[in-house]
Amino acid sequence: MSVRRIGVLVMSYGTPESMDQIEAYYTHIRHGRAPSPEQLAELTARYEAVVGGVFPLRENTNRQVEQLERMLNETGGEDVEFICRQGLKHAYPFVPDGVEALFREGVSEAVGIVLAPHYSRMSVGGYILEARTKAEELGLPIRFVESYYDHPSLILALTERVQAKLDEFVQAGYAREDVKVLFSAHSLPASIVEAGDPYPQQLLETAKLVADAADVKDWSFAWQSAGRTPVPWLGPDILEVLPKLAEAGVRAVLDCPAGFVSDHLEVLYDLDIECVRAAEQLGIRFARTESLNTDPLYLGTLRDKIEEAVAAKADAGSGR
Repeated sequence: MSVRRIGVLVMSYGTPESMDQIEAYYTHIRHGRAPSPEQLAELTARYEAVVGGVFPLRENTNRQVEQLERMLNETGGEDVEFICRQGLKHAYPFVPDGVEALFREGVSEAVGIVLAPHYSRMSVGGYILEARTKAEELGLPIRFVESYYDHPSLILALTERVQAKLDEFVQAGYAREDVKVLFSAHSLPASIVEAGDPYPQQLLETAKLVADAADVKDWSFAWQSAGRTPVPWLGPDILEVLPKLAEAGVRAVLDCPAGFVSDHLEVLYDLDIECVRAAEQLGIRFARTESLNTDPLYLGTLRDKIEEAVAAKADAGSGR
């Protein structure tokens, strides 16, 4: 029996593996321009505040990839073998490295998927372009999952997290209906809206599906972690939203960072430190939902979308 060996390129933004890699990481993000001493000191301080000099952040991505591979092979059947490899945007192994690793494994075809549920030409589209370019260079057939923002398992995983945190607010003495629920995601340059990018709309659809499933009536969307560039970014920023909520008399805020799937700097610092600090100063109790990380519902979402892509290839090959 011949075994169909399928490569899976799991792509994500990447993060340093140690404190001494921060400068190289930041330089890569800045397209080869080294950060100033002040910029490097600020970023290093953020990582120190989050990880205390120990770097568990990359380990989470490693676990996601390992468990996804195991899950795919448990349900894929005896005639299929899945091989998962990472491809990172700003750290090693880079996206082309991941494609080459699959090629060296001798896979006959590949599927690419990004650890980000919502498609933007600037984010997911960039990963896909890099991967496709390298795959074409090597002659490796590859297809891509562009988004999975409305997959039922993803929505269920986020809904469970919203409900669990709302229960904690109730246990702390807040009425459920008095908790303002925010959904947040990484901001991007506002120019994507004029270009017709689906990113903002997909995020709003995810938020609405989760809010409806969790029976949340009072919710809104906020952006976070915008880059420090001269061009305008999507807003309002969550740090601008909190003071307005305080002025309106809101005393309890739950944020669901629906655009993120893992614990990393934008969650562990921007939300857990910056937002918590700002909320405390405003007299607001602030909490966020737990990250998806290796939740089986999330990994099951990835598995389903990969299997759909594989099935589509099989159907195309059979002429159906």
